[in-house]
Amino acid sequence: MTGTSLLAALRAFDATARAGSMTAAARTLGLQQPTLSAHIQRLEQSHGVELFRRRGRRLELTDFGRTLLEHTRRVFSAEEDAHALLLAAQNRYAGRLVIHAIGPYNLVPILRVFARRHPQVNLVVRVGDSRSIASRILDHQGDVGLVLNPVDDPALECVEHRRQALVVFAAADHPLARRAALTMADLQHQRFVIREEGSTTRRVFEDAMRRRGLGFQVAIEMGSREAVREAVAQSMGLGVVAEPAYVPDARLVRLPVQDSDMATHVHLVCRRERRPSPLVATFFDIAAEFRAASS
Repeated sequence: MTGTSLLAALRAFDATARAGSMTAAARTLGLQQPTLSAHIQRLEQSHGVELFRRRGRRLELTDFGRTLLEHTRRVFSAEEDAHALLLAAQNRYAGRLVIHAIGPYNLVPILRVFARRHPQVNLVVRVGDSRSIASRILDHQGDVGLVLNPVDDPALECVEHRRQALVVFAAADHPLARRAALTMADLQHQRFVIREEGSTTRRVFEDAMRRRGLGFQVAIEMGSREAVREAVAQSMGLGVVAEPAYVPDARLVRLPVQDSDMATHVHLVCRRERRPSPLVATFFDIAAEFRAASS
């Protein structure tokens, strides 16, 4: 295969692996599906490899295909960065920035400044848990991630953004809501509406109670902060949430737990080699401005 045809075949392979189907990949690349299929067949035949196995209508990567995909994602991610750099030089800043975040509370202030300064940039936000966000950034499925607590991976740049204390809150008619001061010991044996297993907020709260030899009852597990908040407002138990995510409500009371040291730490992550790219660097710079203003 010539260099041009090899690059076209690799692009067809990469798009198909990402999309999971040749039809979707052809649509993404603006090709006819038979043309894309022919590119992949030539790639397999020329090099004597099998890249995909068919499972009904789905395509699954072979072991060799997964290894090749790691290389093509680096190649085409670098190509996108080069294109973004050229656009930045020509139009100041333009392009698309994909951000994966644990929630909107720490992200939206950064986005507001970013969008005001660089309105040509298309900002895409996807929400998930910290573990899945780190995996997606590593897998070139996003540019920047906001996660709880540091990520230890040599391929990722990880910068602490802010410390956020945990807030314990109750329905306004809860007996503890009338207390002027509380300690962690007052939470002993209370019923809690709490996030699902794997939640960093839950882990920090459980660790803090365990260190003090205190127990509590999980009344109900919820899959989102909003669900926890509503269940607490309906008097189903106490709740715990990071301070930026606590939304004042006439139905709720923030409990004055005076000896609490519970906190999570929001971090920014990106692939290390992508840190200097214009849009990623700009996002990190704006986040640094917020840190400097709050210190």
